[in-house]
Amino acid sequence: MPWPAALLPLAADVPDAPASVKEAQESVTEAASFIEQNWATWLSIGLRILLIVVIAAVIRSAVRKALTKLITRMNTSAEAVEGTALGGLLVNAERRRQRSEAIGSVLRSVASFLILGTAALMVLAALKIDLAPLLASAGVAGVAIGFGARNLVTDFLSGVFMIMEDQYGVGDKIDAGVASGEVIEVGLRVTKLRGDNGEIWYVRNGEIKRIGNLSQGWATAGVDVQVRPSENLSRIREVVKQVADAMAKESPWDERLWGPVEVLGLDEVLLASMTVKVSAKTMPGQQFAVERELRWRIKEAFDAAGIRIIGGVPAAEEDEEAPADPSASVAAPSALANPASPQSLATAPIPPPAGPRITK
Repeated sequence: MPWPAALLPLAADVPDAPASVKEAQESVTEAASFIEQNWATWLSIGLRILLIVVIAAVIRSAVRKALTKLITRMNTSAEAVEGTALGGLLVNAERRRQRSEAIGSVLRSVASFLILGTAALMVLAALKIDLAPLLASAGVAGVAIGFGARNLVTDFLSGVFMIMEDQYGVGDKIDAGVASGEVIEVGLRVTKLRGDNGEIWYVRNGEIKRIGNLSQGWATAGVDVQVRPSENLSRIREVVKQVADAMAKESPWDERLWGPVEVLGLDEVLLASMTVKVSAKTMPGQQFAVERELRWRIKEAFDAAGIRIIGGVPAAEEDEEAPADPSASVAAPSALANPASPQSLATAPIPPPAGPRITK
């Protein structure tokens, strides 16, 4: 059956089959030739990138495991020291564990950043990417960020060194200059303190110029006792020694006292009083409680021994008042009491004239 004229394809629409096949063959040939010429290079680059990634992953894993093992060893040594006589002078195991974990976290992060950053730069170099503009831009951005966030960098570096040097930890009572109190949180940028009145201080680590730690090692409890100069010093020393021996055997003072209570001697001698200095080595942070208890016991012991403390209740013989002076209630004699005295004559009224008075 003949096709309609509208459905018959035009001559221009019919593709040149031999030309199309030839172009396809040329394209395939060029692609195969390109692949044949560059497959070795691509394989080399791919193997190089794979090797860089594998080596970086192995090094990162090895470094992290080494740091973890080091931290575990530090914790083990801290647990071994805990409970011994030396351990009392050092920080406790829990605090050492927290410090070591913080240091390990920082070291692991820094190591991962350095290893992975170096591997990324090596991969870009293997891909024939020019790193000069990238490094220049990173350098300029780093300088700008350094100037803009220099306080943040200072706080971070100060926090890292504070943690690594174990200057203070959670639970310590410190004097940071700008604020003082108990440490409740130690961060890489900010240290949080609980003040004596319950307030919370947020202190930037870069602002801390000096730190006085009142909780490390040991503390000293000092008590000054003022007595009369006429008291027997040997008796005072004996009474204080009895008080110290009794206090050292009672709980909880037997744990808070880390040394014998000593009478250091006379700290001050005046006409009306003399000051005896008493001192004792105590657990850190417990010196004030020991001082209060020691003052209480010394006062009771001195009262029982008849040793008078300045400011206390006076003795019985001093309570007796001296007899009153009878002349104290008599007023001083007055010059006006004598009518013949010049003062009395001067105050006498002028008598009226004796003669008759003349009036108009």
